Amino acid sequence: MADEVKVPEKFKKIVEEIEEMKVIDLAELVKVLEDKFGVSAAAPVAVAAAPAAIADASEEKTEFDVILKTPGDKKIEVIKVVRDITQKGLKESKDLVDLSATEPQMIKEKAKKEEAEEIKKKFAEAGATVELK
Repeated sequence: MADEVKVPEKFKKIVEEIEEMKVIDLAELVKVLEDKFGVSAAAPVAVAAAPAAIADASEEKTEFDVILKTPGDKKIEVIKVVRDITQKGLKESKDLVDLSATEPQMIKEKAKKEEAEEIKKKFAEAGATVELK
């Protein structure tokens, strides 16, 4: 499908850079653009989505990946939460939190909805920013 899209010359460089980005970085870019320009990408994305994606969107998602986006100011509290959730050691948990300051880090994959919401709540209480995907 990407071959069918004619990209104007003035946008080629931008499109090429976007094509090379990680999915998580693209999601962050969309959020930044929405905030900066006061718009929502939800409608254009839904219109451009493939029919299969639209059908999947109607089904409620039951599993979520928990991603630590930023540790916040209470780093020690966030490290405790990471240790509790991942069962990793102190150094591994600290390293994960340190990395999240520069790039979002996966904390838990395929968590059930209730568990993911509970984890998000724990991180919020510790001052961290978490995203459920």
